[in-house]
Amino acid sequence: MSADSLLKTGVIGTVVAALCCFTPLLVVVLGALGLSALVGVLDYILLPALAFFVGLTVYALWKRRRAASN
Repeated sequence: MSADSLLKTGVIGTVVAALCCFTPLLVVVLGALGLSALVGVLDYILLPALAFFVGLTVYALWKRRRAASN
């Protein structure tokens, strides 16, 4: 996978996970779909996902900078 595609994936994933973590967007959507029982599990899923995507973004930036210096 190229550094640019990793960077795009990392940034998009980070934005989506951050929106779902820090806004009631996902809670409202799950409530509207009748899946409000899943709201209690969101912290166990979204916070590790956010950490993963932030790490992926940092890795992609590092990989991109390293490729540019060579």
